[in-house]
Parts: sequence; C-alpha cells; structure tokens
Amino acid sequence: MLAAQKGNAVKLTRNGTTVLVVEDDALLRMDIVMSLESEGFTVHEASNADDAIEILDRHADIALMFTDIDMPGSMDGLKLAIAVRDRWPPIKIIVTSGHSNLRDDLLPVEGRFFSKPYDHSRVASTMLEMVTAG
Repeated sequence: MLAAQKGNAVKLTRNGTTVLVVEDDALLRMDIVMSLESEGFTVHEASNADDAIEILDRHADIALMFTDIDMPGSMDGLKLAIAVRDRWPPIKIIVTSGHSNLRDDLLPVEGRFFSKPYDHSRVASTMLEMVTAG
C-alpha cells in the first residue's frame, strides 16, 4: 500500500510532504498517487476509511489527507475527515467527490474541496500551500 517516489530526490528534499490518499476507485487512486509522487510527495494509499485509520496509526509523518467522500465501509470521506480532525488535528484535509459539490466553508472540517474531475497540478499546489501555511 505504500507508494514512495524514489527517483526524484530534488523534489523530495524541496517538498518532503507525506500524504494519505483515500479513494475506493483503484484507477482514480492510482492516477492521483502517481501524479503526487511525480510532484515529490511521499504517498500512502487506502481504499476505504478503515484502512486509512490503520495507516494513520502507523505513520506519524502524514501531514495531509486527500479523501473521496463516497466510499463503501464503516464511514464515508466526510466522517473520516471528522475522525482525522478529532484524532490527528495537525493533519490537513482535502475532500473530493464526483457526486457532491461543496464549498470549502461548508465542509465539516477546516479543509479544501475539489470536485471530480480535478486538476492534478492544482491539487498538488494546494497541498503545498496547506502544509506550508501551518
């Protein structure tokens, strides 16, 4: 489940941000993971909220979570975002959906929303903004 960029040391040293991508659609997950890795992020990936919680328990270096809203399992992406905010408050959160369209200020947590299909470079630049803002 761990996907780490190995061939891009310059970007990794410039960036060094570890991200958790939570997406139940394997092709969409693979696409955003590959895009983020090419931007220099270290990426962990999960297909549902339960797997995401397990990864968060094991990896204290995760600075940001990118999660889909509509996922099967014990909780959807919004409930996962609330759980992460409550248990790991420093983690920045980006929520995405192809079925819902939310404004950032309507999210149940402080974070950002991207509707699908999203622009990969905008997602990456927003991630960097969020983690550097503190």
